[in-house]
Amino acid sequence: MKTLAEIASGMSSNLLTRAADVTLKERRRLVLMVRETPLNRAHLKNMLEVTEMGGIIAPPVPAFYARPQNLDEMVDHSVGRVLDLFGIDNDLAGRWDELRANGLKSR
Repeated sequence: MKTLAEIASGMSSNLLTRAADVTLKERRRLVLMVRETPLNRAHLKNMLEVTEMGGIIAPPVPAFYARPQNLDEMVDHSVGRVLDLFGIDNDLAGRWDELRANGLKSR
């Protein structure tokens, strides 16, 4: 959350926050996988601030609709979703048509 707060406020105290600052300044894609919970008001405000600056907040939340069989599949799904945000082809996250073919029923 400290890193998120620095990015949201435009602070650059280390290489990571400086790189994020430059990425936003140059209007390139910045994806932050914020993992801390529960969230307080300051966390939410910082996420909103980064989003309004053009960043994407993508928490690594397990997608149970994909019916993961183990922890590796949960991690692969989160990584695959983030790779999708960068337009990088991957087979880590199941696609809806694949999930339906494997027995997932829509509600």
